[in-house]
Amino acid sequence: MVKIAFNSALAQKALGKEGEVLVTEKDPETASVYSNENSTGRCLLTLLGLAFILTGLIVGGACVYRYFAPKQKLYHGGMHFSELDTESREPYYLPRVDEEVEIRDNVAIINVPAPQFAQSDPAAILHDFDRKLTAYLDLSLDTCFVIPLNTSVVMPPQDLLDLFMQLMTGSYKTYLIHEDLVVTERIDDIAQLGFYIYTLCDDKDTYRMQRRNELIGLQKRSVETCFTIHHFENKFVTETKICKA
Repeated sequence: MVKIAFNSALAQKALGKEGEVLVTEKDPETASVYSNENSTGRCLLTLLGLAFILTGLIVGGACVYRYFAPKQKLYHGGMHFSELDTESREPYYLPRVDEEVEIRDNVAIINVPAPQFAQSDPAAILHDFDRKLTAYLDLSLDTCFVIPLNTSVVMPPQDLLDLFMQLMTGSYKTYLIHEDLVVTERIDDIAQLGFYIYTLCDDKDTYRMQRRNELIGLQKRSVETCFTIHHFENKFVTETKICKA
């Protein structure tokens, strides 16, 4: 009878080789790569989830603020006016300018509808007291015109509100003054004019203006195109004449 025996040393060597194969299959460098990939994936998912949560909070907060925040109040007022302060005619025989004003963040936003009897364009007028700028949006032309704020004519926001509170109690008779403005140049970057004027004049042709009496040189009025806006930001009505060459 033939007896077959195995060498234990060879068996251990074979097992050792198999063990080496197993260790080689679980190479530490490869395991590290897999671990890094898993960590990166978890970080990306976490960041994505946080982005969705923040977006929801921002949108939800804006909606809640818009719903619960107090609405800005519009104040209505009108003035009967004449060329002379000594005019003896009764107010209801005189031309009238109606407006509505809204005050927010040291900015006065005035809407001037088209008058019933006078030749004047409807307009939106914005006085930015922080940036010391006034913007006229002529609604007939769909064009904006910007000029430095005339603080000697335009009342501060609170005084303007007080004036409109008085106008809401009855008719007001006043006089007319004239303002002659000339377009000087086009403004291509209206973002520099601030948020409120940018919002008013976005996607509209916008021009810078100057008062005619401040211009130097010969003025060729015969070739100008002019239009007027009747409005008030004080206890008198202003006829603003804007001319483009």
